[in-house]
Amino acid sequence: MTRDDSNWAKPVKTLELSDRDGAINANVRGRRLNAANGGFGRLSQKTFSVRIGREVTPQTVITTWKARFGDFWPKGQRMFLPATGIAPGEVGVINASIPGAPTMATGVLVIYADDVSFSFMSPEGHPFAGPLTFSAQSDESGITVAQVQELTRASDPFWELAMMVPVLGERMQNDIWRATLRNLAKHFGVDATVESKIVVVDSRRQWRNAKNIWQNAAIRSGLSAPLRLIRRS
Repeated sequence: MTRDDSNWAKPVKTLELSDRDGAINANVRGRRLNAANGGFGRLSQKTFSVRIGREVTPQTVITTWKARFGDFWPKGQRMFLPATGIAPGEVGVINASIPGAPTMATGVLVIYADDVSFSFMSPEGHPFAGPLTFSAQSDESGITVAQVQELTRASDPFWELAMMVPVLGERMQNDIWRATLRNLAKHFGVDATVESKIVVVDSRRQWRNAKNIWQNAAIRSGLSAPLRLIRRS
């Protein structure tokens, strides 16, 4: 594996985005990326992993994951990618199902991609701020392990509060990655248990970023939902 400038997305001030068929395209175009230090809530490092076996190489896992990323998500969560797929600089549109609420529209920028990993960064308004990395590697016994790791914090006070609600927030977010890894393993014929490790790195809340709530994707999606219904009628 070699890493060079072509593996990284070029720096951008704001995200550009073309329309995607079937997607609610909102809360992405014109938004800035939001790194972990720009978020509000407690900073956590979360690692989810699944052992796939010796018969499949890490490169094969990542090639498949890139090509079918949205297929491995649980029902109700959708990712719309351009024809070029997961590649540095590409933007994915996310339409997420939240119980009792309209579909939330947001997205991610692919900030890095190589043959054994790829990473996303979310824009302003997304539930969490910080990088999210998907990777595969061989462990000491030669077994290929697929992993999702994030170093993130809730982006605003609304999302921080949502993280504390048992059926929403953190549990729902974590379950998305557990389900994704189970589905990925099943694709390769493995019925495996997902291992999780969650560590709070910084328990402080960054009150200077409380204003991020103005860009909250769930709130803005809810406010715009009636307008979308009127346009369809």
